[in-house]
Amino acid sequence: MQNLLAGTPSRDHYRSDQRARRRGRRAGRNNMTIRFGLIGCGIMGADHARILRSDIAGAELVAVQDMDTGRAAAVADGNCRVHSTAEALVADRGVDALIIASPDRTHAPLTLAAIAAGKPVLCEKPMAASLDEARAVVAAEIAAGRPLVQVGFMRRFDPGYRALRAAVAEETHGRPLFLHCVHRNAVGPDYVTSDLVLANSCVHEIDISRFVLGEDHARVRVIAARPSRRAANRRPLMMILESASGVIVSVEAFLDAQYGYDVQGELVCEDGTLSLDPHPPVSRRHGGLDGYGVEPDWRGRFADAYRYQLRDFVVALNGGRFLGASAWDGYVAAATAEAALKALAGGNVETVDAGERPMFYATRA
Repeated sequence: MQNLLAGTPSRDHYRSDQRARRRGRRAGRNNMTIRFGLIGCGIMGADHARILRSDIAGAELVAVQDMDTGRAAAVADGNCRVHSTAEALVADRGVDALIIASPDRTHAPLTLAAIAAGKPVLCEKPMAASLDEARAVVAAEIAAGRPLVQVGFMRRFDPGYRALRAAVAEETHGRPLFLHCVHRNAVGPDYVTSDLVLANSCVHEIDISRFVLGEDHARVRVIAARPSRRAANRRPLMMILESASGVIVSVEAFLDAQYGYDVQGELVCEDGTLSLDPHPPVSRRHGGLDGYGVEPDWRGRFADAYRYQLRDFVVALNGGRFLGASAWDGYVAAATAEAALKALAGGNVETVDAGERPMFYATRA
């Protein structure tokens, strides 16, 4: 197993918004503007469009596409081209790079189309709907001979998670022993089953725990609690991962917590612990209550991470280093999720075997 922490900086450049802005301004001043095409104009796609327009130097949204033409027109807002098909947008010669925020089943085919067209792509997670599709994306990018794919695991850009990663790399609190994760949503969609909780939600924890610890997972077990009375078609899950060196990662996934969107993380080391701070900068006293508000969904909780992700993607496209998740990282997340699905179905501890990372990806963060 590779040491994924090699090259981790001792001081994280995401600690301040001002420093990230300076990096973005430098990219915009010295390089050509990157012309983006957006495929998928739902909640996530619309948010990417807003960030590109308001907060990213050196980038311009020039084309959009969505199966719902009304949504596409709303996101375009008269300021860019609207394509009738995703294929037409990929082929648009006025588009330099793509953002894919369409339904999960389309991610791999559209990413493969972008690679074939030689266009860099930021693809929302999961990168693929199956392990075979994920392998195909990796193979296509390697065949292209240059980095073209970044997967939207935006938590890698969250300042809190990057601080945990730096603490592991520097052993500031000794070696890590446990990483406890909590992933709660207020209300999950009706169509989401326990399998989808693992494949679509827990992939965030699968990826970010691997990123924080700097090593692959070796084994996984999944335990299902009894269903909440509000969602009989899915069960709250506890996923337990074991890293290659023996660090235990616990992940509670509960999509129907009612009170809001709540992501927590605690790293337990030999000489102390580190925890993510989930609180907003202001506490409130009102109506007999004293405390903090809770975000309704992921967009507020990870607003900074989404901005930093897009800014660094633009910097990378202008000759910088790719800091986000690679296609290989997307493949490893898919392989781990597949093992977790087997563990849930069979009640056993399953081995995670993604294989060795190809040399093509050796320089990625």
